[in-house]
Amino acid sequence: MANLASNFIGIKSPNPFWLASAPPTDKKYNVERAFEAGWGGVVWKTLGSEGPPIVNVSGPRYGAIWGADRRLLGLNNIELITDRPLEVNLREIKEVKRKWKDRAMVISLMVPCEEEYWKAILKQIEDTEADGVELNFGCPHGMAERGMGSAVGQVPEYIEMVTRWVKQYSRMPCIVKLTPNVTSILPPAMAANRGGADAVSLINTIKSITNVDLDAFSPFPMIDGKGSHGGYCGPAVKPIALNMVAEIARNEETRGLPISGIGGVTTWRDAAEFLALGAGNVQVCTAAMTYGFKIVQEMISGLSQYLDEKDMALSDLVGRAVPNFVEWQNLNLNYVTKAVINQDDCIKCGRCYAACEDTSHQAIAMSEDRVFTVKDDECVACNLCVNVCPVDNCITMKRLPLGALDERTGRRVGEHADWTTHPNNPSATAAE
Repeated sequence: MANLASNFIGIKSPNPFWLASAPPTDKKYNVERAFEAGWGGVVWKTLGSEGPPIVNVSGPRYGAIWGADRRLLGLNNIELITDRPLEVNLREIKEVKRKWKDRAMVISLMVPCEEEYWKAILKQIEDTEADGVELNFGCPHGMAERGMGSAVGQVPEYIEMVTRWVKQYSRMPCIVKLTPNVTSILPPAMAANRGGADAVSLINTIKSITNVDLDAFSPFPMIDGKGSHGGYCGPAVKPIALNMVAEIARNEETRGLPISGIGGVTTWRDAAEFLALGAGNVQVCTAAMTYGFKIVQEMISGLSQYLDEKDMALSDLVGRAVPNFVEWQNLNLNYVTKAVINQDDCIKCGRCYAACEDTSHQAIAMSEDRVFTVKDDECVACNLCVNVCPVDNCITMKRLPLGALDERTGRRVGEHADWTTHPNNPSATAAE
């Protein structure tokens, strides 16, 4: 099997799969079970400093979004940071790290945005022998109302300031956990970089309401007839997370800043996609909460087999797709395809026809005996038919060669050699 040993900002682990800071990493019992199952590391659930006590709700803490087959697509949680005593957490962290020396142990932290608070808690955790700290600037509920979490993560100046404090008062590598609840992920990432962060992790949860109880007329989860926004996570947030990770990986000011990818990682493929877009490792939460800790074994075997088949090292995968992530105007507008329906695989359900006829470009014809064919003179290659077809690879996209006539536009493929001569370019239009 491929060697999955990971060295992320000097923190070594037997594989790149870490558990994210969340309920699964709240105490020694859980973390040891995770390590026994094969996880390469954990980020211990967020610790706070002395001050107003953390009191979690005792009613429902999770809302959910399911697919048609009851598969869990997303969780909304309103749980706060750990409500266990700081000294208990610190003692258990030290015990676990001494027993599992080969696993990564990172401590998530969140305290008020004042230098003395950070100085004090960093001094307290130095003795745990943990490998690093993660600054929780992402939590969108509960703690944000106290001026912490995403309230800090949405202000680049605060991110830079606190990161500098942490680097000043701690020997540990520092990971800054970013909130997705911003217009652009780049200013917070740049601020963390300026502050001296060793890495960033993202995304934290998305501020959200998953559903509404239509009898009680309250958002859910509902506590005594009232609900609140929470943090959304799970497979449904993966596309948002991938984009934000890739934005940081390709930006000139943040390129080279190590990234720990978080957001909907459920399979080895998900992890590989994060790695290909620039993440150095991945953190997982919802998948473990849905399927249990042993899901990491499928991730390990799947990623190992993939790397073996590609004859790649783990380090070769990291960032492999970043050069191919470009702005829209850099896409090849001379690349022209048309949909093709494989009649042998077609089950004649008509979903492609209904979708295209009603909502797209009327490019699929249906005969009296329900044979579906593509009208090349109408097909814009939008790919909608491929996505709604229930049979994998029944509909594919065939590329037209250079010089071929595109029946829809009446132009030869390759007629516009580059962006400078394309009608979509305002400069080219103005010149004409």
